[in-house]
Amino acid sequence: MCSCEDQASTMVGLGAWSLVGAALIILLLPRSLEQCGHILLSAPIVRLGDQVTASCIINRNCSHLGTDWRVVWKLEPELHPRERRQHLPNGTLQSTITLPHLNHSRVLLSCCLHWGNSLQILDQAELQAGYPPTAPYNLSCIMNLTTNSLICQWEPGPNTHLSTSFTLKSFKSQDKCQTQKDSIPDCVPEVGQSHCSIPRKHLQLYQNMSIWVQARNALGTSASPKLCLAPMDVVKLEPPTLWALEPSPAVAPPQPGCLRLRWETWRPSLYIEQKCELRHQPRLGEAGWDLVSALPARTSQYELCGLLPSTAYTLQMRCTRWRLPGHWSEWSPSLELTTAQRAPIVRLDTWWRQRQLDPETVTVQLFWKPIALEEDSGQIQGYLVSWRPSDQAGAEPTLCDTTELNCTFQLPSEAREVVLKAYNTAGTSHPTPVVFLESRGPPLGRLHTTARDPHSLWVGWEPPSPQPQGYVIEWGLSPPSPKGSPMTWRMEHNGSIAGTLLQENIRPFQLYKITVTPLYQNTKGPSQHIYAYSQEMAPSHGPELHLRHIGKTWAQLEWVPEAPELGKSPLTHYTIFWTNTQDQSFSTVLNASTHSFVLRGLEPSSLYHVQLMAASQVWAANSTSLTLMTLTLEESELHILLGLFGLLVLLICLCGAAQFCCRPSRKYSLWPSVPDPARSSLGSWVPTITAEDILQLPSLRDPGMPPITKITVLEEEEKKPGPWESNASSGPGSLSTLVQAYVLQGDPRVPSAQPQPQPGNSDQVLYVQVLGSPTGPGPGHYLRCDSTQPLLEGLSPSPKSYENLWFQTSSPGTPEPLVPHPEDDSIFEPLLDFPLLQGLRVSGAEGLGGF
Repeated sequence: MCSCEDQASTMVGLGAWSLVGAALIILLLPRSLEQCGHILLSAPIVRLGDQVTASCIINRNCSHLGTDWRVVWKLEPELHPRERRQHLPNGTLQSTITLPHLNHSRVLLSCCLHWGNSLQILDQAELQAGYPPTAPYNLSCIMNLTTNSLICQWEPGPNTHLSTSFTLKSFKSQDKCQTQKDSIPDCVPEVGQSHCSIPRKHLQLYQNMSIWVQARNALGTSASPKLCLAPMDVVKLEPPTLWALEPSPAVAPPQPGCLRLRWETWRPSLYIEQKCELRHQPRLGEAGWDLVSALPARTSQYELCGLLPSTAYTLQMRCTRWRLPGHWSEWSPSLELTTAQRAPIVRLDTWWRQRQLDPETVTVQLFWKPIALEEDSGQIQGYLVSWRPSDQAGAEPTLCDTTELNCTFQLPSEAREVVLKAYNTAGTSHPTPVVFLESRGPPLGRLHTTARDPHSLWVGWEPPSPQPQGYVIEWGLSPPSPKGSPMTWRMEHNGSIAGTLLQENIRPFQLYKITVTPLYQNTKGPSQHIYAYSQEMAPSHGPELHLRHIGKTWAQLEWVPEAPELGKSPLTHYTIFWTNTQDQSFSTVLNASTHSFVLRGLEPSSLYHVQLMAASQVWAANSTSLTLMTLTLEESELHILLGLFGLLVLLICLCGAAQFCCRPSRKYSLWPSVPDPARSSLGSWVPTITAEDILQLPSLRDPGMPPITKITVLEEEEKKPGPWESNASSGPGSLSTLVQAYVLQGDPRVPSAQPQPQPGNSDQVLYVQVLGSPTGPGPGHYLRCDSTQPLLEGLSPSPKSYENLWFQTSSPGTPEPLVPHPEDDSIFEPLLDFPLLQGLRVSGAEGLGGF
């Protein structure tokens, strides 16, 4: 009996229950459930996706379980509660389930009994699904003479998801495999392999045989197309073995660019006529294989030419049956050979330096560079420098035999030429004569250099006239390093150029001496040189910063510039940075000639950090930082500053007040704008009137008219009629006491008693004194005073030139002023000339009664 409590969590509608409780229930189940039921399948193996039907038969010995149980199907890992029940005539119960699509290649189907709180497996069956095998393809066979067997291989086709077996089948036939003569035992490969070998004992090498592969699984069988062949027609030979052909005195050595080789065929195939192919490629480089086909038959050696001289090659060979069908053998193991050398085919560019050792001997330092004239110009093993005196015959004595590109030797002073050759084991190059020319040509123009990058220098010049045939450019460290590389040089054969780029042996931060020499026909020009850097170094450190003087709001700094160093870029400017305790940073840039600077605008008793940076065109370097503190203000200085600040505030306040008061819009809002009679022009106050309204008054310029001394104006008492109102019916020949007090006459030059003001009129304002009497025979006069008091004390605006508001403030019952009588003009004519009284027209007592 098998339990499936561990699968209960996936069952639909069963709920969760404890593993411990389930184990107790399992132990209590009757052992008779072991033979309670079994599964019947419609087919254990079906095509993938087909329908499967399964039945679970419950025996009659399970009737003691009662009615509280049911059958549950499980297809890993899912439960399938839907099933059909049927009671069979023999008393058994059949539960059937149909799976419409089986999408698993291999799955386990279980019939379970759900009884109580337990789930028990009654029986299990494995379902398999897959595809029928497809026909194998690409069947091929090779007769291997080493193993003496026919080896066939094929492609098995796509995966069927089922266990599939392959069998190599064959039979012998005398015709073209149309009829079977003798059968050959089947060849079954190992599991997972797609090749099989038929031993030699079952074969006839020159007789046709039919071969095919059969594939079989539970859903069907398939076979590949048949192959008809004779074993010797598909034979595959073993590759030959390559050897280098040893040199022989009877045979001339190979020419440059040629290789001689031989090979040995595989011994069991000696009786087979073969043809071979040879392929080769240079050992170094990325060149591909070159194939040499159709090597001569029945030969075992070959000379391969057309190769590069002094070059190592890799060679391989393969063979097959000649004139009969067969397969190519594998490529043989590699053979490495080197082609023969050839004499160097080069051009040697030369240059020299001479130094007079004594009057009869000169020391010559000769330089040269080989220039290949062909791609396979030959390898150079060394150089020979020789000189033959003009008075001697025979072999030239050797001055130098070296592998270097320079040589130093001594010659007689009269020697003008030596010979240079390059050589190797195959011979020497054509001799190159070296003629020591004299400097008789014109010099170059201006020589200049420019650094393109840290590893190159451009050198330019102005070509002379006539145009040279070429130039020699030399460059090297200055001063020369004892352990460094020698002088580098180059020859330019184009005489029309005006410059060249030097990229060989150029390093940054090094001073180079560059020399240019023009070359002419049978002579040369004087050499000229220039010094240059490809890249200059930055300053190693900035100058040391010092504090010279310090004040309350300033500090004077100074520094000593560093001495110029060889190979280092000169300084272009300085930058001073200073920072306060609030992390506020300031900076200024100074030129390189400045050696001191004053920091201004500092705060008293404050701490500052100062740093100087020296910069060039390449880099920048910082100096040591400096920390300083400004001086503290004294107490007297503090008092002076506070006093100045107070005066400044007071001055600002006074200016503001003056601006506020003098502005017209502000002044008129505080008091009325009343003109000052003493400083005004009477003509400007005369209103514009018509001709018929002009009064004929005596002129103020009349010399007979006495001047006006003053006019006394009395304020009107409130709610009390004037003295003239009670006497309004008086005759025209009498005047009120007020008018007598208001209008006075007399000569101002004669002392006269002034009328005393009334007790209630303490606020009188004296403007003009009127001379004369209203009843006297002579005309009245008035005199102006120099008072600057306002004419009216109220806040009302100034009256117009044609009205007097003060005279209009009488009680409503007061009659309007009467027009003056012509007879009374002698009394009020001077008054009417006054601007404030021009609006009044008084005629005797009637006019005054209007007051």
